[in-house]
Amino acid sequence: MPAPEAKPRVAVLFGGRSSEHSISCVTAVGVLGAIDRDKYDVVPVGVTKDGRWVLAGAETASWALDSGSLPEVDGSAQAVSLVGQAGVATGTAELLSSVPGRVPGIIGEVDVVFPLFHGPFGEDGTIQGMLEMIDVRYVGAGVLASAVGMDKEIMKIVFAAAGLSVGPYRVVNDADWRHRKAEIQPRVAELGWPVFVKPARAGSSVGISKVEGPDDLLPAVELARQHDPKVIIEAAILGREVECAVLQGRGGTEPRTSLPGEVVTGGNHDFYDFEAKYLEDGAAVINCPADLPESVIAQVREQAALAFQAINAEGLSRVDFFVTPDGSVVINEINTMPGFTPKSMYPQMWAASGMSYPELVDELLQLALARNTGLR
Repeated sequence: MPAPEAKPRVAVLFGGRSSEHSISCVTAVGVLGAIDRDKYDVVPVGVTKDGRWVLAGAETASWALDSGSLPEVDGSAQAVSLVGQAGVATGTAELLSSVPGRVPGIIGEVDVVFPLFHGPFGEDGTIQGMLEMIDVRYVGAGVLASAVGMDKEIMKIVFAAAGLSVGPYRVVNDADWRHRKAEIQPRVAELGWPVFVKPARAGSSVGISKVEGPDDLLPAVELARQHDPKVIIEAAILGREVECAVLQGRGGTEPRTSLPGEVVTGGNHDFYDFEAKYLEDGAAVINCPADLPESVIAQVREQAALAFQAINAEGLSRVDFFVTPDGSVVINEINTMPGFTPKSMYPQMWAASGMSYPELVDELLQLALARNTGLR
């Protein structure tokens, strides 16, 4: 009787060094709970806030976001590392245990990595570059697409070049702040008030401020700089916040798009900030599918696919838009690793489009296992 075929081993990476560490941990809870253990062998690997890789334990199942206690990877767990197989280009890597003073031990071969990092040092092409160097397959966008999707300035430049409508903005980099601070307010005033001040390379609404006038501008830039020395300032756009989920097509076919969803904020929140998104129940309502005319839905889906292709994304992305009162569609940003809990917008949009959360996780793993390593 032939031996049963080995299941593909999936290393699920989460945590990381960015300010979105806790969001990544909660995303991992959802994904780890959805992976079919009859189909895949799963190894959870957490990355601490200072960059150490460790085997995650059973405590991950109880992780949740609340204002009193945000989940964090325990750095005292067994240290591990992921390395390529010397002289072999198989698309797999080896997961090693790492104990000071001892020869590293092989935990097992990894067939595919599911990186669930949000923000810098993970979603921005850094972990993707490492995985490319050791020649292992992974879920999601590659190095360039991840880097472009993380940097809101470069993203907008690429979108504009692709013919997408982008709202007015200004960028304040570190040199501007240190040497040309007096020029910032007049440049931003050209956008009109209010404006939104954001870290250029962060997500999850971390460090974002709505600024109603010039007196509050520099403090808002200072807040954003706590997360990124590069800050983007965007003109406020009157419109509905609409999002669309994109999934890579099979075998080189066109990307697939979900029905759009809409975020409606309420209570004390006049925009979709961190508290409304993650901590305060009822602060935001997600309508999925969004109540939009068929012609606008078609336009949103078409532009979401175009944005995905413009940055050469792979795997998955969530594309965010404003739909103005006259029905115009303005792209806001793309997220190459969007929030991925069962309650997050990306899975909810696919659920409304007929693909369940476990099916979505499986499809992403299958897409990753089917693609080549190296240049694509």
